[in-house]
Amino acid sequence: MTQPTTVTEDTITDAAVARWATAHDPRTAELMTALVRHLHDFARETRLTEDEWMAAVRWLTATGQISDDKREEFILASDVLGLSMLVVQQNHRLDPAATPATVLGPFHIDGSPEKASGEDMSDGLPGDPLFVHGSVRALDGTPVTGAVLDVWQSDADGTYEAQLDVDEARLRAKYTTGDDGGYCLRTIAPLGYAIPMDGPVGDLVSRTDISPMRPAHIHFLLAVPGYEPLITHLFREGTEFLDSDVVFGVRHELVVDFTRREPGPTPDGGHSEVPWYEARYDFVLQPAG
Repeated sequence: MTQPTTVTEDTITDAAVARWATAHDPRTAELMTALVRHLHDFARETRLTEDEWMAAVRWLTATGQISDDKREEFILASDVLGLSMLVVQQNHRLDPAATPATVLGPFHIDGSPEKASGEDMSDGLPGDPLFVHGSVRALDGTPVTGAVLDVWQSDADGTYEAQLDVDEARLRAKYTTGDDGGYCLRTIAPLGYAIPMDGPVGDLVSRTDISPMRPAHIHFLLAVPGYEPLITHLFREGTEFLDSDVVFGVRHELVVDFTRREPGPTPDGGHSEVPWYEARYDFVLQPAG
C-alpha cells in the first residue's frame, strides 16, 4: 500500500506550488504559483498566528459582504494599499508627453447620459459653477474628433452617486469632442473628501495614522478607438491633501488651476450671473499598439 505523503512546514510550499502549476492556462499557473509562494513567505516572515489568520479571513469576508453593484470595497482596499496605482503604472507606460493615467476608484458607473458641449452635469446641485474645457489630441498634435469623455465626481458633501440611494444620474455625464477636438463641460467645483470609513477598509485605516482624505478632483475616462485607453483625474491646484492622497493617485501633470471668474461670458458661449471657475486642460492620447 502506498504511504500518504505528509507535508511539513518545510515542504508545504513546494507541494502547493506543484499543485497549482497544473493549471490548464499557463498564465493562471504563473499567477497562482507566484501567489502561493508570496503568501507562504508572508506567513513565515511575520510568523502569522492562527488568530491573525482568522481575523484576515473575516476581514475579507466582510469586504465581500459590504460590496454590491454600486460599492466596490475590494477596489477601495486595493487603492489604499497602493496596489491599484502600481498596476496602473505597470500597464500604462505612456510617452512622457501623453496624459498620465491614474486609478479608476470604486465609484464609476457605466451608462452615463450624453450631454451637449457646455451642458451642466450638476443639474442645479449646490456648489460653485465650474467650466472645464480644452481639447483632446494625439501625441503629434492632431485633434481627436468624436472622442467621448466619461466624467464623474463627488458632490459638495464629498459623496458620489454610487453612495446614494438614487435612480437618476448624478454628477456624471459623457461629452464628445467636436471637429477641432475641443470639449467643454459644466459642473460644480469638487471638494476634497474622505474615503468611506464605515466598512472594513475604513476600519483598517482608522487603526493607523493614514489620512483618509482625497484631494479635490474630477474623474475622466477616455476609450477612443486607435488610442490607448485613459483613466485619469484632474486635481485642483492648491487644494488640501495633494501630498497625502490616500490612494496615491496624484500626478503633478494632472494638477490644474481653477481660476475664479466674475459674472459674465462663459466658455460655452453663454453667460453666468454669478462668479464661476474655469479650468483648462488638453488631454493627450497615445496611439494604440
